[in-house]
Amino acid sequence: MTTNKTPITIAYGDGIGPSIMQATLDILEAAGAQIAPEPIEIGEKVYLSGQSNGIEASAWESLRRTKVFLKAPITTPQGGGYKSLNVSMRKALGLYANVRPCIAYAPFVRTKHPNMDLVIVRENEEDLYAGIEHRQTEEVYQCLKLITRPGCERIVRYAFEYAQQQNRQRVTCFIKDNIMKLTDGLFHQVFRDIAKEYPDIQHDSMIVDIGAARVADTPEAFDVIVMPNLYGDIISDVAAQIAGSVGMAGSANIGDHCAMFEAIHGSAPDLAGQNIANPSGLLHGAIQMLVHIGQSEVAEKIHHAWLATLEQGLHTADIYKEGQSKALLGTTEFAKAVISRLGQSPSQLNAPSYAGSKPLVLPAVAHKTPCDKELVGIDIFLQWQKGEAQTLGEELKTYGSDALDLKLITNRGVKVWPEGFPETYCVDHWRCRFMSPNMHLDFAEVLALQTRLHDAGFDVVKTENLYNFNGEPGYAAVHG
Repeated sequence: MTTNKTPITIAYGDGIGPSIMQATLDILEAAGAQIAPEPIEIGEKVYLSGQSNGIEASAWESLRRTKVFLKAPITTPQGGGYKSLNVSMRKALGLYANVRPCIAYAPFVRTKHPNMDLVIVRENEEDLYAGIEHRQTEEVYQCLKLITRPGCERIVRYAFEYAQQQNRQRVTCFIKDNIMKLTDGLFHQVFRDIAKEYPDIQHDSMIVDIGAARVADTPEAFDVIVMPNLYGDIISDVAAQIAGSVGMAGSANIGDHCAMFEAIHGSAPDLAGQNIANPSGLLHGAIQMLVHIGQSEVAEKIHHAWLATLEQGLHTADIYKEGQSKALLGTTEFAKAVISRLGQSPSQLNAPSYAGSKPLVLPAVAHKTPCDKELVGIDIFLQWQKGEAQTLGEELKTYGSDALDLKLITNRGVKVWPEGFPETYCVDHWRCRFMSPNMHLDFAEVLALQTRLHDAGFDVVKTENLYNFNGEPGYAAVHG
């Protein structure tokens, strides 16, 4: 009978996935987890059968019904039209918050940072991971970075609510708004605004490059770090590795309606079938899942037994150290060791309590009052290989009008006309900015300009309308 058990959707995945999933399920069952797993087929086999998104259509029914997904790593075939299923699922199910604890287990697992205990809260749906890419010319490819105010508000608030619930003292924001002043600038501004609502929690921010360096050098100085998608993906792997092994870190992907739990590492197909993979990353994802579905006591029981196993020197190959570890265990044997220690607690490592943990419920994000939006110009991107920037500028000027003047031309973001530098290296992709002299523009003038350029034989590969919002430019200045 499974009537009192919580149904969960599971996927065994690819590579080492089946072995670490089985090890994890064995531990959950032995610990008394009240779950009813429903397997679905995803990953490489589905990709290669012709499903370019890597998941059978029938699998969505299980996910929508259970709203809880424990997923082993999968392999995304390289090349072709294959899209990352991990990214697709996070976006399709609205799993906006990726929560990745990174903890050191010294002296039982090698690390240079024995006091490390930080949590990375990563935005999960947008940024460059929106996956909007185009080839525009022979030489230039584009990936769009999308940052939204609702996306920023949800992830930043989640970070502060998480810190408050878990008695964390500080939230740090990583951004690169000295360069990406609009996109990362929005993330940073939202962080500053929301931080004011949590006066009992310290907050600060860092440019992501120095922030990453400090995580690598002194991770014990951080508590909770919140950041956009790409930075969070990279830095959470760095943090997990310097804590001891990327094979030990679990991950929760949280949305308003569903949640997905997984290891942060990949499918490691070169290790498949050898019974040597560490199941701890997926097990930690499963512990987060148990807390999420209200089975905190079982989560504690498993986590304490896992810590006791580490303390007693029973290690898989990725953390085994001659002279320090007591035994080198395979995947199955490690799971059995954890099972045999259920009911035990660690004697030296911190034994966590999940008594106060429960799913966070955040208020709905309210849409802002619309701004006064005024069209003031257009950036027209051309593929052009017929000479120098000066030549292009002089020719394009003749196609402007009283309503639209050519103000500048850039190449790879650097101004090359007027008064460009001869040293600037140029490719075949040119941004040509036409502006309204009186900062008011009828869209018909934009269409007319594009028509004139097309009729003259120019290859217009993209356009971006330039707007002011409440009188403030909604477009970046240029380098140069």
